[in-house]
Amino acid sequence: MCDYGLVPVDFTAIDFETANSHGASACSVGLVRVRDAVVVERASWLIKPAPGHDAFLMWNTKIHGLVAADVADARDWSEQFAELLAFSGEDTMVAHNAGFDMGVIRAACEVAEIPVPPLSYLCSVQVARKTYELASYRLPSAAEAAGFTDFQHHEALADAEACAAIIVDASRHHGSHSLAELAEATGLTLKTLGPTAPKPTPTVQFVQT
Repeated sequence: MCDYGLVPVDFTAIDFETANSHGASACSVGLVRVRDAVVVERASWLIKPAPGHDAFLMWNTKIHGLVAADVADARDWSEQFAELLAFSGEDTMVAHNAGFDMGVIRAACEVAEIPVPPLSYLCSVQVARKTYELASYRLPSAAEAAGFTDFQHHEALADAEACAAIIVDASRHHGSHSLAELAEATGLTLKTLGPTAPKPTPTVQFVQT
């Protein structure tokens, strides 16, 4: 394992929690902005899921602790999405099991009839698999390998920060100075969510990370 010290990677880490198995049921989001491998800003808020996708399943509530009453006064997707995009700006987004989180953005935008923006992203699960030798690559295990411990798993902001820690540590391991370099070093590619990306099935299945 090599320690290259701080590396000048910039990105935004993101994590969603959902009320049920559909992506349009996003009920909270956590965002962490990283500049030169240092967290410089954090943001999180509750989201009111779209009508028809707003049932809170017991399984999901057991995982993240949120119930319908918690989001009763929250903004819906169309009211908060511009703020989410403003936070991330032109950054590449990273998420642990990014297919889930990008699926949330796509599904919620489609239900709200909002154009899906072209977002570049990288999955920290895939990066962790190319960086560490672990029995499990779930977020707590991968974050611990990156030196990030004792966080509240399935709290959106805490999970986003744990994801950021994995990417920063992996960048050090591989001597990468950007997410593009990290993707190349790990044999991965930066993917793009947007109108030109392949369209997944409408239902986004919840995968515990």
